[in-house]
Formats: sequence, structure tokens, C-alpha cells
Amino acid sequence: MAGESTLRILQNRVRAMLSSGRLLRFATVGVAGTTVDFAILIALVELHAFPPAIAKLVGAETAIIVMFLVNEHWTFSEWGRSGIRPLLRRLLTSNLVRTGGLVVATGVLALLVYYGDVQYLLANAVGIACGFVVNFLAESYFTWRVHR
Repeated sequence: MAGESTLRILQNRVRAMLSSGRLLRFATVGVAGTTVDFAILIALVELHAFPPAIAKLVGAETAIIVMFLVNEHWTFSEWGRSGIRPLLRRLLTSNLVRTGGLVVATGVLALLVYYGDVQYLLANAVGIACGFVVNFLAESYFTWRVHR
């Protein structure tokens, strides 16, 4: 990429991230993760009287692990080196980069529930939607490095 303009490099990286239906697969996996997130959130709040923000964190971490496994074998199956060490690096990286999306989702949930008087399930859906873009870009770039 020597001699390429910064804009051209950025365009190539974005194109690589969006190619091959990857965004649609990532969104589909996100729906599965959202289902896991909601199921745990509802169970902990309704059945065990957890505060919504704490229940959100438990649901989100469980969803992150489920989504990583599905993304590893479907969305990004052609990316990343094989072997246990690279797999563990991707799992750790996925957890770290999804922290940004989790902070966004949990922050939106908390703001809407505690300050906006929005029902917690709707607030969670809005938060998840806000964190989606952060997650897709970070996973594509840092976890599976599709721009290479």
C-alpha cells in the first residue's frame, strides 16, 4: 500500500469489511446475540429482581461469547490464523473491542431507564442498535483484521 493516499487506504479497508455479505451475516448473528441478551435480561430482572444495568452486563457478556463463536465459524470463517493461540487471541480481542459497544448499549439503557423513564426492554433495544456499528467496525478491524 506504499504510495496510496490515506483516503484510498480507508476506502479499501471499508470495502473489505463490507464485502461478501459479511455485514448481513454479522447482523444475523447480532439478532441471535440480542435474543440471548434479552432472555437473560428478562430472566434476571423479572425472576430474580436484578437491577436492569447489572442484568444487562450479564446478558451482554453471555451474548458476546455466543456471537464470537458463531462469527468465528460463519461470518469471518475465512479470516484469522488457525490454532488455539490465534483463536484465544481473537476471543480476547473480541471481548475487549466489544466493550465499546457494551458501554454504548448499557449507557443508553441506563440513561433511558433512569432519566428518560423508558421501559427497560425498549431502552435495551435502542442501546443495542446504537452499539451495533461500533461492534461491527471493531470486530472487523481488530478481531479478524479483514482489511489485510
